[in-house]
Amino acid sequence: MEFETLKNIIAEVLQVDPDEISMDTTFDDLGGDSLDLYQIILEVQDKLSVEVDEEKVAEIKTVGEAVELIQDAE
Repeated sequence: MEFETLKNIIAEVLQVDPDEISMDTTFDDLGGDSLDLYQIILEVQDKLSVEVDEEKVAEIKTVGEAVELIQDAE
C-alpha cells in the first residue's frame, strides 16, 4: 500500500493539505476524530479492495499505524 494513496485519502476526507501529512502525523494533529478515521478506512478498503480489521481501527493514532494496519490486510 502506498503511503501516497493513504495520504491523499486523508487529505480529501479531512480537507487538509497533503504536505501536512507524514507517517508520524496523528489524526488528532489533523483535526480528525474516530468517525473520520472510519471514513478514511472505508475509502481505503474501497479503493484498494482490502478488508481491514475494524476492531483495530480504534487503536490507530498515527498515519504510520494506519499504513501498517492496511498492509497487514493486503
